[in-house]
Amino acid sequence: MTIFSKASGVNDSVFGKSQEPIKMYIEEKEQAFKNMSIIPHVYMEEETTNFAEKFSYETSHDDFEPVGENGAYPKSSLEVGYERVIEPEEWKNSFEITQTMIEDAKMGKAKRKADGFMNAYHRTREKFATFIINNGASISANFGTKSKSFDISAADGKALFATDHPSKTGKGSTQTNLYANAFSYDALSYAEERMQNMKDDDGELLNLQPDTILIPNKAMLKKLVFDAVGSDGIPDTANNSYSFQCGRWNVVWSPYLSNPSAATSDVWYILDSQYNKVNAGLVWLKRIELSLKSYVDENTDANIWKGRARFGAAPNDYRPISASYVGSGGTDLTA
Repeated sequence: MTIFSKASGVNDSVFGKSQEPIKMYIEEKEQAFKNMSIIPHVYMEEETTNFAEKFSYETSHDDFEPVGENGAYPKSSLEVGYERVIEPEEWKNSFEITQTMIEDAKMGKAKRKADGFMNAYHRTREKFATFIINNGASISANFGTKSKSFDISAADGKALFATDHPSKTGKGSTQTNLYANAFSYDALSYAEERMQNMKDDDGELLNLQPDTILIPNKAMLKKLVFDAVGSDGIPDTANNSYSFQCGRWNVVWSPYLSNPSAATSDVWYILDSQYNKVNAGLVWLKRIELSLKSYVDENTDANIWKGRARFGAAPNDYRPISASYVGSGGTDLTA
């Protein structure tokens, strides 16, 4: 939730009565945006009080062994997998309400200022969340008007979506989560199979169960997806045989998701949301919630509102998500 603080003297000024209505309006806008955000659906959200956090995972336990009657317990060994350090970034913005607005009872104009400010904050969060996915075939990319470079690689040093994710232990084979197929009922079925067969660094099956389809806000792509997962009959077939995909998927879309430049078909993703949250796949790190302070500028007599937050995000484990589009250079799902 947003944290508010007011400098001394604001309540005694002409702006005193405007503080609470603006604060209430900001809180309402914050809740509305949270209800529309893709972040809870796509990221594991983690709070931190530290400068940075290290994320990792462990390889599989050894299998149980038959030991006979009264046999000793075998010792199962674990190995630490690849590690990923995520550092929250500092984000700032501000807006002002002039004394003239308040004197002339222009509270509607003041609220529009607050509205634009909150739009900017939550728009930035959504853009940053989708920026990592939009650029998931790269290990770094630039974000924001100042074009700051961010490391968006997975813990193994590869791009989030790659055809050559290595095994840390050398016991497992190289794996892919980047595919080269346009969305269809069959492609979805193949992509689900591929994710269910994903293995850990020791080459052991992970029992992944994808449950979320993530897509850009494109009408015909949404139609294709809902035709595939929203009907109990297989689309585009004459016999209308039973669809085993019906009712099994959550569909999430965002206007900030975009097709990569190389795409000749719409990009689509599948995600195991439970594995992602338990095993820190895509991580959203929260350090400081949006903190607002309000004071009067002695030079202009304007009421200045400043907002500051600290958050960061990055991929850790690539396994709970895959991407597919024609032109990706990825693996053919049907091969």
